[in-house]
Amino acid sequence: MAKLPTTTARLQILNQDLQSGLCKGQVWAGEFAWVFHWRFRQGKLRVEPSLGRALIEDALLRFLLRCDHQLDVGGEYNFLVRATV
Repeated sequence: MAKLPTTTARLQILNQDLQSGLCKGQVWAGEFAWVFHWRFRQGKLRVEPSLGRALIEDALLRFLLRCDHQLDVGGEYNFLVRATV
């Protein structure tokens, strides 16, 4: 099986509310850009717009599950997406 190409995605945290369990941010990969809402207490992720969402959603969720306790408002982070973007 051929390996999927990797693309570096950039993420910025815009807002974080620990009381309500919500983290909002933006993510860019290739020519695409999305806004996300991560309800970390429930493990729910919403990514908008829908265009290209399938390319980023799984990789973004894995990144957030692994690193959400390290993310700060205003911080910029990178992670790899294994897909054609």
